[in-house]
Amino acid sequence: MNIYPQILVDTGLLVAFYDAADQYHDAVVKFFATCTSQLITTVGCVTEVMWLLTSNWQVQNEFLTHLANEVYCCQQLISEDFARIAELNAQYADLPGDFSDLALVSLSERLNIAAIATLDKDFDIYRRYRKQPFERVFRP
Repeated sequence: MNIYPQILVDTGLLVAFYDAADQYHDAVVKFFATCTSQLITTVGCVTEVMWLLTSNWQVQNEFLTHLANEVYCCQQLISEDFARIAELNAQYADLPGDFSDLALVSLSERLNIAAIATLDKDFDIYRRYRKQPFERVFRP
């Protein structure tokens, strides 16, 4: 997995990793075990993961510990990201795009990262810089 120095990571993949009952758990564990790229997410994804894992505080804390130990880099959004997210929200109003997804699109543009690890098929539709597809690096 060294061909991608950085990979954006979406909520679904993180939930699948921490939830042993998730149908994609084994595939995601295998993916992360072989991945040497820096894994980047957003606070929106972190919030979603925490909410989706709410039934088990120990698992939530394992996730938080991994964030604290920089297993994942939680990239801060800046004012330009919010402006771009608003543009994307209008552009993808028919999906509709959710905040976490659109924040990842904005980050992909600002940080010039095309690679994304996601279970979300919307990333087959979303475009970087209005025309470039994402490089999905995880397919179950």
